[in-house]
Amino acid sequence: MKMRTVISILLVLAIIFGLNGYIGWHAKVFLADQLGTWFHPGIYWIVFWLVALSYLLAWIGSRVLPGGVSRVLKVIGSYWFAMMQFGFLLLPLTDLAIGVLHLASVSSETYIPILGWLDTAIVLILMLRGSYNARTPVIRKYDITIPKQAGDWDQLRIAVASDIHLGSIVGNRHLRKLVTRVNEMKPDLILLPGDVIDDDIKPFIRYDMGTTMRQLQAPLGIYAVLGNHEYIGGHIPAFVEQMQKIGIHVLMDETVHLLDRLYIVGRKDKAAERTAEGRKALAALLEGADHAQPIIVLDHQPYHLDKAADAGADVMLSGHTHRGQMAPNHLITGRLFELDWGYLRKGNLHAIVSSGFGTWGPPIRLGSRSEIIELTVHFKK
Repeated sequence: MKMRTVISILLVLAIIFGLNGYIGWHAKVFLADQLGTWFHPGIYWIVFWLVALSYLLAWIGSRVLPGGVSRVLKVIGSYWFAMMQFGFLLLPLTDLAIGVLHLASVSSETYIPILGWLDTAIVLILMLRGSYNARTPVIRKYDITIPKQAGDWDQLRIAVASDIHLGSIVGNRHLRKLVTRVNEMKPDLILLPGDVIDDDIKPFIRYDMGTTMRQLQAPLGIYAVLGNHEYIGGHIPAFVEQMQKIGIHVLMDETVHLLDRLYIVGRKDKAAERTAEGRKALAALLEGADHAQPIIVLDHQPYHLDKAADAGADVMLSGHTHRGQMAPNHLITGRLFELDWGYLRKGNLHAIVSSGFGTWGPPIRLGSRSEIIELTVHFKK
């Protein structure tokens, strides 16, 4: 197992260094052509590798670097993730064009600046559009009916925000948009299906994001579950404590009977299956529940919709996928999950997967949007 882990790490590093070297060489050729004698290869490669490895440097040095330095490195590195994907998609096409132009006896002095500036313009347009998609949340509305009684309730309006990823990249500015848009809905209930923070709890505390998040309002309360990033960060007790301080209930394999009318089931993230304590099966969490009443399940990763349906869940709310966040990654998430975004009816189960409010890595979205879900649930009278 250790050897397999070492081989996997080495393979990932080889891919990272290989791809970055490929991008760096193309950028070097273009800059050398444009800057002429002003271009210094040694300085260029030092700056390039500092930028390319800045996220890794921030992660390795998080315990020794000042918070501000670590944050700057992480921001630079996050944007560089987008550059890596753009380079992976654009540069092979650029090389193909170079090959065709070379066979056509076109001088490199002609095609290098043209292709270089064309790639630069495409990347700039993608970055601007992607930034707009990530920073301008939309409201997705779903209207469903559960053929069960929930006391004297005719309907319930629920605000759902998954994958907020609060941390060094997504901070108070974006969080305030969430607070404003959710409170404008006047929801009865707020549900947060995982990845509230982005790995590390320290930026949440350092930038006092709890004060902003405390402004979320719903008469029936706010409930959250753990996502894989809470497990990656390893600060789960501190995260739960921070949420408790601002009135958010983190459900870890727990079932809440809300006003004796409706059940909210909060599952630990699937990542818990790799820990000593594991996580309970959904059927076990629903033992003793009155299945004549509505059951809403929060499960960060949208796996096993069939098992949720068989266990008697009426609604399952998830996130995690980001819908790939940047196209064409949605082609991958679409293969990995039965439902990677949107709505699916599975037997009596209404499954909804959000593309998320925040972002992981670059605050860039292409082919997806930052979103908040407004879910209206109608009950049998």
